[in-house]
Amino acid sequence: MKTAEIRRRFLDHFVRAGHTLVPSASLVYNDPTLLFVNAGMVPFKPYFTGAETPPFPTATSCQKCVRTLDIEEVGKTTRHGTFFQMNGNFSFGEYFKEGAIRHAWGLITGSQESGGLGFDGDKVWVTVLGPGYHPDFPDGDVEAIELWKQMGLPADRIQLRDLKDNYWNMGVPGPGGPCSEIYIDRGPAFGPEGGPAVDEDRFLEIWNLVFMQQELSAVRAKDDFDVLRPLPKPNIDTGMGLERVAYLMQGKDNLYEIDQIFPVIEKAAELSGKRYGADHDDDVRMRVVADHVRSGLMLMTDGVTPGNEARGYVLRRLLRRSVRAMRLLGVHDPVLPELLPVSKALMEESYPEIATEWARTSSSAYAEEESFRRTLAAGTQIFDVAVTQAKEAGASELGGDQAFQLHDTYGFPIDLTLEMAAEAGLAVDRAEFTRLMGEQKARAKADARAKKGGTVNTAAYRTLRDAGETPFLGYTDLDVTSRVRGIVANGQLVTNALPGDVVEVILDETPFYAEAGGQDADAGVLTAPGLQLEVLDVQRPVQGLVVHKAVVNEGELVTGAEIRAEVDPGARFGASQAHTATHVVNAALRQLLGAATHQAGSYNKPGYLRFDFNAHEALSPTMRSELEGIVNEAVRDDFGVTATEMPLAQAKALGAQAMFGEKYGDVVRMVELNGAWSRELCGGTHVRSTAQIGLVDLIGEGSVGSGIRRVEALVSTDAFTQFASERALVSTLADTLKTQPDQLVDRVERLLGQLKAAEKQIADLRQRELLGNLDALVAHAVQVGGVTFVAATLPGVSAGDVRTVAIGLRDKLAAQAAVIALVGGQAKPVLLVATTAPARERGVAAGRLVGVGAAQLGGKGGGKDDLAQGGGTDASRAEEALAAIRAALPQS
Repeated sequence: MKTAEIRRRFLDHFVRAGHTLVPSASLVYNDPTLLFVNAGMVPFKPYFTGAETPPFPTATSCQKCVRTLDIEEVGKTTRHGTFFQMNGNFSFGEYFKEGAIRHAWGLITGSQESGGLGFDGDKVWVTVLGPGYHPDFPDGDVEAIELWKQMGLPADRIQLRDLKDNYWNMGVPGPGGPCSEIYIDRGPAFGPEGGPAVDEDRFLEIWNLVFMQQELSAVRAKDDFDVLRPLPKPNIDTGMGLERVAYLMQGKDNLYEIDQIFPVIEKAAELSGKRYGADHDDDVRMRVVADHVRSGLMLMTDGVTPGNEARGYVLRRLLRRSVRAMRLLGVHDPVLPELLPVSKALMEESYPEIATEWARTSSSAYAEEESFRRTLAAGTQIFDVAVTQAKEAGASELGGDQAFQLHDTYGFPIDLTLEMAAEAGLAVDRAEFTRLMGEQKARAKADARAKKGGTVNTAAYRTLRDAGETPFLGYTDLDVTSRVRGIVANGQLVTNALPGDVVEVILDETPFYAEAGGQDADAGVLTAPGLQLEVLDVQRPVQGLVVHKAVVNEGELVTGAEIRAEVDPGARFGASQAHTATHVVNAALRQLLGAATHQAGSYNKPGYLRFDFNAHEALSPTMRSELEGIVNEAVRDDFGVTATEMPLAQAKALGAQAMFGEKYGDVVRMVELNGAWSRELCGGTHVRSTAQIGLVDLIGEGSVGSGIRRVEALVSTDAFTQFASERALVSTLADTLKTQPDQLVDRVERLLGQLKAAEKQIADLRQRELLGNLDALVAHAVQVGGVTFVAATLPGVSAGDVRTVAIGLRDKLAAQAAVIALVGGQAKPVLLVATTAPARERGVAAGRLVGVGAAQLGGKGGGKDDLAQGGGTDASRAEEALAAIRAALPQS
């Protein structure tokens, strides 16, 4: 049974049982604690925590997920994959354990003819929470045990396990509860008897049923937490690993050989000339390729672009590991254009958006591979230097720190470094490399824990939101009389606030715009007789609740008081100008670069905007000028700006652009500029027509990561002020250079030409002067073991001139065994060592000597036997460097 068919049967099973079918959320989800969606329940988390009211009592989904914590294990085990699909069914107080167990048993053991999966019930094992592990379940999860028995499962196939195995929580305060895991016995060929407690390779977990029934107040570890109280409504959250079920039902030994992955392995084998199954190491590499290519495809489809930080870095690592694995298989030509289309054909049946986004994703992937091929070339040079240094030092291995630098800085995996080192006759200090990698992983995990642990305690906000969401009146009103629903200080509800206090104020309704969609929060004041607060920031810490961070300047603020909320109209109008201008820039870029261009981020505030978009090349000066022209033409043409609420499906059908990873409800707000000229889903504030923007001045364009460019612009009076400043600057320069403004460029170019000619003349004179002093330098030469040694310091002389002098001296002394050592440099010391042919015949090498001298300068050096260069940081030790080189010469 194909993977897509298993997915369809799961979803159909629960839709027939009355569940709402929820499409997979984007892998890029608006959860600050996660880089990517990593579990099927993530999109439903606000419903489980109480932050939002679920719009349906039950739901089912097949959620795209990415986990990369165990990326080094990919390909080595049967079940480690970075991208996977999680089938799930969810109940928000509608049914509990009996329903979850009944639904699961019916699907697993139901006949394939009736829409089930057709597993043999005699092969099914389950685990449940055992006795003695949790005070609320002293006898274990007796209810789950009895329900499984009612399904016909014998007691000897119901195993009791501890909290680590059979209790679920999110790792932070919130819902938790016991769980029941479902396993399939693969048979004696895969391991010993005894159930999952004995062997989890033979007994493979396919489904986990989580029974959320408690609210946790503190979580110190998976099996160490405090229970606050029972949940008012117990919930169900289940997760079935689609790939695991697929390889069981397709008779495969591991997830890499299922129908959605294996054809990529076959393509990798074809490109490399290898046979899958013939060599373990080659098999692992092909599995890595198949897994990572699919993961990269899915991430790029959901808007991730390769980069050096966060999500972009994970994607970059996946793509580069694919390319490196193919290199280790012997393929040095570009491979992603061969492999990525194969994965596309396999996955687009389940995810049609892959085809829609293909032009963008394929372009991004192929550009990343080309970039990495250049990086590999540079890293190989670094590797070659490290090998040379190791051999010259008589070492038999590369240092672990060097291998780690190659991995961390140049993207070399340790297996590539090992292979290249072996070819050079060297080992690698694996122990030191592993230690450094461990330290890096520990830092990453600590950072992740800090981020997770730093999640804001939303209990106070949730309590206030129970009274209803905060209506936003700011589209039409900037001055509203409201009531103080609550005051929060340091995460706790308080009843009042005094002058000097900085608190968070929640009103029954507000005109203040909370920061969202790239638009800065509104500024303004909250006032009442004898009371005045300045609003510093406005946010939505939980869905639907607007929180005003404010400082009390005068009077006492008390809960329940009537208060006047006044938005600064000038700041709001400026923000609206910039936000509408951002939409104009977005539409103009799509006109200029094509429909595959999409927004990758934005920020706007009064007078300023920045807009990030996908592109692999910088905008040329001509394109920048054209972009600015399109934008200001739209301003001049006075396009009408309208906002309409409509169903999400209708907005998408109209072609409205949406941000990747943004969460939208069933009803959305679509902002249009001149009808179809620009359509975007947006909750921000806007001007009534584009003419109100006034003017847009494009002030910058540059890279903010691989494949992502950023344009910045000034808006309205800020743009005019910039133009006026530039005009004044042009006028001043024209007066200074005694020319007309329209002739300024020609005048400056002539001056630059004259300056360049003068600099060349000075350089030629300086070089002739330096070369004219060669005899004086030779006159101070000394004999060391039959070698003429010329040493000198040339303070203030550039590296290029020092090299010229060194080569001149070498040529002058070419007939004798001679070594020249010179220290010069300007900001930092530079060391040049040159040797003549007779000196080299005596075993004297410049590359070795320069390292000896550079070490005295606090640096390193390297080069060929005849000429080598080094440097350092301590120019005061120039004499010591020359003395060290002299001491390193043959003494007889």
